[in-house]
Amino acid sequence: MALARQVKAMVPSVEKVRFCNSGTEATMAAIRLARGFTGRDLIVKFAGCYHGHSDALLVKAGSGALTLGTPDSAGVPEAVARQTLVLPFNDPEALRATFRDHGRSLAAVILELVPANAGLYLPRPGFLEELRRLTHDHGTVLIADEVMTGFRLGPAGAQGVFGLTPDLSCFGKIIGGGLPVGAFGGRGDIMDRLAPLGPVYQAGTLSGNPLAMAAGLAALETLRTTDAWNRLEALGAELEQGMVAGAKAARIPVRFQGIGSMFCAYFTDRPVWNLDDAMHSDRTRFARFFHGMLDRGVYLAPSQFEAGFLSTAHTSDDIETTVRAAEAVFATL
Repeated sequence: MALARQVKAMVPSVEKVRFCNSGTEATMAAIRLARGFTGRDLIVKFAGCYHGHSDALLVKAGSGALTLGTPDSAGVPEAVARQTLVLPFNDPEALRATFRDHGRSLAAVILELVPANAGLYLPRPGFLEELRRLTHDHGTVLIADEVMTGFRLGPAGAQGVFGLTPDLSCFGKIIGGGLPVGAFGGRGDIMDRLAPLGPVYQAGTLSGNPLAMAAGLAALETLRTTDAWNRLEALGAELEQGMVAGAKAARIPVRFQGIGSMFCAYFTDRPVWNLDDAMHSDRTRFARFFHGMLDRGVYLAPSQFEAGFLSTAHTSDDIETTVRAAEAVFATL
């Protein structure tokens, strides 16, 4: 109960919360709950957003404004994948067309407010507002996947940063203080559809176990009562300034994208707003950059399509070391 109260106090959109064992469990349960609440089957996800490995969400991104899903993993039935529509992120026209054609059948839209599984890119101004309007007008449940951003970007996660009020939110990773835990929560009338109050089943032997709850409560109380988020914002800004200056000095085309303690570097001279843009970056050059940094003692995420994260253990000296290493590597690219 104490951790539930803490989550509710920090995230205003969460009226009720249910704990589970991982972010994947949280998103899977939120999708089932949205379908049970609306009585509809179709869901929308966005290309480049990853929401765990449940069948309905392991769907490839396609081209065009709207793509009917095909399985992205062996073992996922096509009949399941066809219930998932994949749209390009940051494309309001595709959103409007989808709601025009399928609005009465859409149970939920799920998204990372800051997609961080294809590198990292941010929502364009107005995109989240249009999404909120369309889902509200069509009675579609809006699910914010905050497994990465929840309690990392601030006390209310990305939804607090961007001023969005989703119907349901999913959490993981940070909330557990290093132990396996996840959670989903949101509007009380939707959460009341969960068993035992309602007909939507969700359970797990280790859900809400005392060890994970105690660790999560300690982690959130520490974040809430320290200057952690301000320090992480400052370190993120310091890293961005140094990396951008280093790339510019070496005349290397780099798009360094970050928010708070999250960051990614794309080797491209084009803006990156979605998965298609990310795919146009120079991944060969990124691989050379990664190995060059590793040779200099800096271990970054090894894939172009992974975000980097700063932690409260990092210092300005660590940022300085990283920037100096990057300057040396940029000079070799």
